[in-house]
Amino acid sequence: MEQPLANKIALVAGATRGAGRGIAVELGAAGATVYVTGRSTRTQRSEYDRPETIEETAELVTQAGGQGIAIPTDHLDHGQVQRLVERIDREQGRLDVLVNDIWGGEQLFEWNATVWEHSLERGLRLLRLAVDTHLITNHFALPLLLKQRGGLVIEMTDGTAEYNATHYRVSHFYDLAKTSVLRMAWGLAQELGPRGATAVALTPGWLRSEMMLELFGVTEANWQDATAHQPHFVISESPRYVGRAVAALAADPDRVRWNGQSLSSGQLAQVYGFTDLDGSRPDCWRYITEVQDADKAADATGYR
Repeated sequence: MEQPLANKIALVAGATRGAGRGIAVELGAAGATVYVTGRSTRTQRSEYDRPETIEETAELVTQAGGQGIAIPTDHLDHGQVQRLVERIDREQGRLDVLVNDIWGGEQLFEWNATVWEHSLERGLRLLRLAVDTHLITNHFALPLLLKQRGGLVIEMTDGTAEYNATHYRVSHFYDLAKTSVLRMAWGLAQELGPRGATAVALTPGWLRSEMMLELFGVTEANWQDATAHQPHFVISESPRYVGRAVAALAADPDRVRWNGQSLSSGQLAQVYGFTDLDGSRPDCWRYITEVQDADKAADATGYR
Protein backbone atom coordinates (compact mmCIF):
# COMPACT_ATOMS: atom_id res chain seq x y z
CA MET A 1 0.00 0.00 0.00
CA GLU A 2 1.47 3.33 -1.10
CA GLN A 3 2.28 5.66 1.78
CA PRO A 4 3.42 9.00 0.37
CA LEU A 5 3.58 10.56 3.84
CA ALA A 6 5.83 7.97 5.46
CA ASN A 7 8.29 9.68 7.81
CA LYS A 8 6.17 12.84 7.87
CA ILE A 9 4.99 14.33 11.18
CA ALA A 10 1.54 15.88 11.49
CA LEU A 11 -0.40 17.59 14.24
CA VAL A 12 -4.19 17.60 13.95
CA ALA A 13 -5.42 20.04 16.57
CA GLY A 14 -9.01 19.20 17.38
CA ALA A 15 -9.08 15.57 16.27
CA THR A 16 -11.58 14.07 18.69
CA ARG A 17 -14.38 13.68 16.17
CA GLY A 18 -15.79 14.96 12.88
CA ALA A 19 -13.46 16.38 10.26
CA GLY A 20 -10.47 16.30 12.61
CA ARG A 21 -10.79 12.57 13.12
CA GLY A 22 -11.30 11.94 9.40
CA ILE A 23 -8.22 14.01 8.58
CA ALA A 24 -6.07 12.27 11.18
CA VAL A 25 -7.07 8.82 9.92
CA GLU A 26 -6.35 9.66 6.28
CA LEU A 27 -2.97 11.15 7.15
CA GLY A 28 -2.28 7.88 8.95
CA ALA A 29 -3.40 5.87 5.93
CA ALA A 30 -0.82 7.83 3.92
CA GLY A 31 1.87 6.74 6.42
CA ALA A 32 2.24 9.80 8.63
CA THR A 33 2.89 9.95 12.34
CA VAL A 34 -0.05 11.96 13.61
CA TYR A 35 -0.33 13.74 16.95
CA VAL A 36 -4.01 14.16 17.75
CA THR A 37 -5.28 16.58 20.35
CA GLY A 38 -8.54 17.43 22.04
CA ARG A 39 -10.15 17.75 25.44
CA SER A 40 -12.15 14.50 25.52
CA THR A 41 -10.29 11.44 26.73
CA ARG A 42 -11.23 8.09 28.23
CA THR A 43 -10.98 9.63 31.69
CA GLN A 44 -12.57 13.04 31.13
CA ARG A 45 -14.97 14.78 28.77
CA SER A 46 -15.06 18.30 27.43
CA GLU A 47 -18.14 20.51 27.64
CA TYR A 48 -19.47 18.57 24.64
CA ASP A 49 -20.03 15.62 26.98
CA ARG A 50 -19.82 13.16 24.10
CA PRO A 51 -18.30 9.65 23.95
CA GLU A 52 -15.66 10.22 21.25
CA THR A 53 -12.08 10.40 22.56
CA ILE A 54 -8.67 11.32 21.21
CA GLU A 55 -7.37 7.87 22.20
CA GLU A 56 -9.89 6.32 19.81
CA THR A 57 -8.74 8.65 17.06
CA ALA A 58 -5.10 7.73 17.66
CA GLU A 59 -5.96 4.04 17.48
CA LEU A 60 -7.79 4.58 14.19
CA VAL A 61 -4.74 6.37 12.80
CA THR A 62 -2.53 3.41 13.71
CA GLN A 63 -5.02 0.91 12.31
CA ALA A 64 -5.03 2.85 9.04
CA GLY A 65 -1.27 2.39 8.67
CA GLY A 66 0.30 5.36 10.42
CA GLN A 67 1.23 6.05 14.02
CA GLY A 68 -1.32 7.84 16.15
CA ILE A 69 -0.29 9.65 19.32
CA ALA A 70 -2.98 11.17 21.53
CA ILE A 71 -2.11 14.16 23.70
CA PRO A 72 -4.90 15.79 25.76
CA THR A 73 -4.73 19.51 25.08
CA ASP A 74 -6.89 22.53 25.73
CA HIS A 75 -5.79 24.87 22.94
CA LEU A 76 -6.87 27.92 24.92
CA ASP A 77 -4.24 27.09 27.53
CA HIS A 78 -0.93 28.60 26.42
CA GLY A 79 1.11 26.32 28.65
CA GLN A 80 -0.54 23.14 27.40
CA VAL A 81 -0.01 24.10 23.77
CA GLN A 82 3.61 25.06 24.40
CA ARG A 83 4.27 21.74 26.11
CA LEU A 84 2.57 19.89 23.25
CA VAL A 85 4.85 21.48 20.67
CA GLU A 86 7.92 20.96 22.85
CA ARG A 87 7.05 17.26 23.07
CA ILE A 88 6.71 16.95 19.30
CA ASP A 89 10.06 18.70 18.89
CA ARG A 90 11.67 16.47 21.49
CA GLU A 91 10.30 13.24 20.01
CA GLN A 92 10.44 14.05 16.29
CA GLY A 93 12.55 17.18 15.79
CA ARG A 94 10.18 18.43 13.11
CA LEU A 95 6.61 19.17 12.13
CA ASP A 96 5.55 18.83 8.50
CA VAL A 97 1.78 19.32 8.62
CA LEU A 98 -0.33 21.39 11.01
CA VAL A 99 -4.11 21.12 10.77
CA ASN A 100 -6.08 23.59 12.87
CA ASP A 101 -9.49 21.96 13.18
CA ILE A 102 -10.42 23.24 16.65
CA TRP A 103 -14.03 24.42 16.72
CA GLY A 104 -16.18 23.51 19.69
CA GLY A 105 -19.10 25.75 18.82
CA GLU A 106 -21.97 23.45 17.86
CA GLN A 107 -23.62 23.79 21.25
CA LEU A 108 -22.99 27.54 21.50
CA PHE A 109 -24.35 29.28 18.44
CA GLU A 110 -28.00 30.22 18.19
CA TRP A 111 -29.57 29.85 14.75
CA ASN A 112 -30.67 33.09 13.10
CA ALA A 113 -30.21 35.12 16.29
CA THR A 114 -29.14 38.73 15.84
CA VAL A 115 -26.10 40.00 17.70
CA TRP A 116 -28.35 41.66 20.30
CA GLU A 117 -30.55 38.57 20.70
CA HIS A 118 -27.74 35.99 20.84
CA SER A 119 -26.31 35.15 24.25
CA LEU A 120 -23.22 37.33 24.55
CA GLU A 121 -21.51 34.86 26.85
CA ARG A 122 -22.06 31.96 24.44
CA GLY A 123 -21.12 34.03 21.42
CA LEU A 124 -17.83 35.21 22.89
CA ARG A 125 -17.02 31.69 24.06
CA LEU A 126 -17.63 30.47 20.51
CA LEU A 127 -15.18 33.03 19.15
CA ARG A 128 -12.54 32.06 21.70
CA LEU A 129 -12.88 28.38 20.82
CA ALA A 130 -12.98 28.95 17.06
CA VAL A 131 -10.43 31.72 16.58
CA ASP A 132 -8.20 32.17 19.65
CA THR A 133 -7.33 28.46 19.70
CA HIS A 134 -6.01 28.65 16.14
CA LEU A 135 -3.92 31.74 16.90
CA ILE A 136 -2.45 30.20 20.04
CA THR A 137 -1.60 26.95 18.25
CA ASN A 138 0.02 28.78 15.34
CA HIS A 139 2.07 30.95 17.70
CA PHE A 140 3.72 27.96 19.33
CA ALA A 141 3.76 25.44 16.47
CA LEU A 142 4.91 27.46 13.48
CA PRO A 143 8.54 27.90 14.58
CA LEU A 144 8.84 24.10 14.65
CA LEU A 145 7.12 23.74 11.28
CA LEU A 146 9.53 26.30 9.80
CA LYS A 147 12.62 24.37 10.89
CA GLN A 148 12.60 22.84 7.42
CA ARG A 149 11.13 24.08 4.17
CA GLY A 150 7.98 22.62 2.69
CA GLY A 151 5.65 22.69 5.70
CA LEU A 152 1.89 22.83 5.29
CA VAL A 153 -0.68 24.61 7.48
CA ILE A 154 -4.39 23.97 6.96
CA GLU A 155 -6.97 26.18 8.60
CA MET A 156 -10.29 24.33 8.73
CA THR A 157 -13.48 26.38 8.38
CA ASP A 158 -17.02 26.20 7.02
CA GLY A 159 -17.63 27.66 3.59
CA THR A 160 -15.34 28.93 0.88
CA ALA A 161 -14.19 32.53 0.81
CA GLU A 162 -16.24 33.07 -2.34
CA TYR A 163 -19.43 31.69 -0.79
CA ASN A 164 -19.06 33.33 2.61
CA ALA A 165 -18.33 36.72 1.06
CA THR A 166 -21.91 36.95 -0.20
CA HIS A 167 -23.84 34.76 2.27
CA TYR A 168 -24.62 35.45 5.92
CA ARG A 169 -23.78 32.29 7.85
CA VAL A 170 -26.20 31.19 10.59
CA SER A 171 -25.60 33.96 13.16
CA HIS A 172 -23.38 36.98 13.74
CA PHE A 173 -20.92 35.04 15.91
CA TYR A 174 -20.82 31.96 13.66
CA ASP A 175 -20.37 34.11 10.57
CA LEU A 176 -17.53 36.04 12.19
CA ALA A 177 -15.79 32.88 13.38
CA LYS A 178 -15.78 31.18 9.98
CA THR A 179 -14.78 34.23 7.97
CA SER A 180 -12.04 35.03 10.50
CA VAL A 181 -10.40 31.67 9.91
CA LEU A 182 -10.51 32.25 6.15
CA ARG A 183 -8.68 35.53 6.61
CA MET A 184 -6.27 33.90 9.05
CA ALA A 185 -5.21 31.38 6.40
CA TRP A 186 -4.61 34.19 3.91
CA GLY A 187 -2.57 36.13 6.45
CA LEU A 188 -0.50 33.07 7.32
CA ALA A 189 0.25 32.59 3.64
CA GLN A 190 1.84 36.05 3.52
CA GLU A 191 4.10 35.16 6.44
CA LEU A 192 4.85 31.54 5.57
CA GLY A 193 5.20 31.74 1.79
CA PRO A 194 8.51 33.63 1.79
CA ARG A 195 9.79 31.14 4.38
CA GLY A 196 9.12 28.08 2.25
CA ALA A 197 5.82 26.90 3.75
CA THR A 198 2.22 26.84 2.51
CA ALA A 199 -0.99 27.90 4.26
CA VAL A 200 -4.52 27.32 3.00
CA ALA A 201 -8.09 27.40 4.25
CA LEU A 202 -10.11 24.23 3.70
CA THR A 203 -13.80 23.49 4.09
CA PRO A 204 -15.63 20.19 3.90
CA GLY A 205 -19.13 20.09 2.49
CA TRP A 206 -22.15 18.93 4.48
CA LEU A 207 -20.27 16.71 6.87
CA ARG A 208 -21.66 13.43 8.17
CA SER A 209 -20.03 13.90 11.54
CA GLU A 210 -20.95 11.77 14.52
CA MET A 211 -23.14 14.60 15.81
CA MET A 212 -24.90 15.09 12.46
CA LEU A 213 -25.62 11.38 12.06
CA GLU A 214 -26.97 11.29 15.60
CA LEU A 215 -29.15 14.33 14.92
CA PHE A 216 -30.78 12.57 11.98
CA GLY A 217 -30.99 9.23 13.76
CA VAL A 218 -28.88 7.38 11.18
CA THR A 219 -25.40 5.83 10.90
CA GLU A 220 -22.77 6.03 8.22
CA ALA A 221 -24.11 2.73 6.88
CA ASN A 222 -27.65 4.02 6.30
CA TRP A 223 -27.13 7.80 6.11
CA GLN A 224 -29.24 8.04 2.97
CA ASP A 225 -32.34 7.36 5.06
CA ALA A 226 -32.00 10.90 6.42
CA THR A 227 -32.83 12.35 3.00
CA ALA A 228 -36.48 11.48 3.67
CA HIS A 229 -36.49 14.30 6.23
CA GLN A 230 -33.78 16.55 4.75
CA PRO A 231 -33.59 15.95 0.98
CA HIS A 232 -30.46 18.08 0.44
CA PHE A 233 -28.53 15.73 2.72
CA VAL A 234 -28.07 13.78 -0.50
CA ILE A 235 -24.95 15.87 -1.14
CA SER A 236 -23.38 15.07 2.25
CA GLU A 237 -19.92 13.58 2.66
CA SER A 238 -18.06 11.50 5.22
CA PRO A 239 -15.26 13.03 7.33
CA ARG A 240 -12.79 10.82 5.50
CA TYR A 241 -13.44 12.76 2.28
CA VAL A 242 -11.95 15.99 3.58
CA GLY A 243 -9.27 13.82 5.21
CA ARG A 244 -8.27 12.61 1.77
CA ALA A 245 -8.17 16.21 0.61
CA VAL A 246 -5.65 17.01 3.36
CA ALA A 247 -3.57 13.91 2.59
CA ALA A 248 -3.50 14.83 -1.11
CA LEU A 249 -2.35 18.37 -0.33
CA ALA A 250 0.34 17.10 2.04
CA ALA A 251 1.65 14.66 -0.58
CA ASP A 252 1.68 17.20 -3.42
CA PRO A 253 5.25 18.42 -4.05
CA ASP A 254 3.77 21.45 -5.81
CA ARG A 255 1.32 22.40 -3.04
CA VAL A 256 2.79 25.91 -2.86
CA ARG A 257 0.55 26.72 -5.85
CA TRP A 258 -2.37 26.76 -3.39
CA ASN A 259 -0.74 29.16 -0.92
CA GLY A 260 -3.27 31.60 0.53
CA GLN A 261 -6.25 30.07 -1.24
CA SER A 262 -9.63 28.96 0.08
CA LEU A 263 -10.26 25.35 -0.95
CA SER A 264 -13.00 22.74 -0.57
CA SER A 265 -12.96 18.96 -0.42
CA GLY A 266 -15.08 18.71 -3.56
CA GLN A 267 -12.83 21.08 -5.47
CA LEU A 268 -9.66 19.17 -4.55
CA ALA A 269 -11.25 15.82 -5.40
CA GLN A 270 -11.57 17.02 -8.99
CA VAL A 271 -7.88 17.98 -9.03
CA TYR A 272 -6.34 15.03 -7.19
CA GLY A 273 -8.80 12.29 -8.15
CA PHE A 274 -9.63 10.93 -4.70
CA THR A 275 -13.14 9.83 -3.78
CA ASP A 276 -15.31 9.53 -0.71
CA LEU A 277 -15.71 6.13 0.95
CA ASP A 278 -18.52 5.20 -1.43
CA GLY A 279 -16.48 6.02 -4.54
CA SER A 280 -18.32 9.28 -5.28
CA ARG A 281 -16.95 12.83 -5.49
CA PRO A 282 -19.53 15.13 -3.86
CA ASP A 283 -19.10 18.78 -4.82
CA CYS A 284 -21.16 20.30 -2.03
CA TRP A 285 -20.49 24.02 -2.43
CA ARG A 286 -21.35 24.01 -6.13
CA TYR A 287 -24.50 22.04 -5.27
CA ILE A 288 -25.48 24.47 -2.51
CA THR A 289 -25.15 27.42 -4.87
CA GLU A 290 -26.77 25.87 -7.93
CA VAL A 291 -29.42 23.65 -6.34
CA GLN A 292 -30.15 24.34 -2.67
CA ASP A 293 -29.87 28.15 -2.71
CA ALA A 294 -31.66 28.23 -6.06
CA ASP A 295 -34.67 26.48 -4.44
CA LYS A 296 -34.47 23.54 -6.79
CA ALA A 297 -35.54 20.00 -5.87
CA ALA A 298 -32.84 17.97 -4.17
CA ASP A 299 -30.94 16.01 -6.80
CA ALA A 300 -27.23 15.25 -6.59
CA THR A 301 -26.97 14.08 -10.20
CA GLY A 302 -23.90 15.69 -11.66
CA TYR A 303 -22.70 16.82 -8.24
CA ARG A 304 -21.27 13.55 -6.90
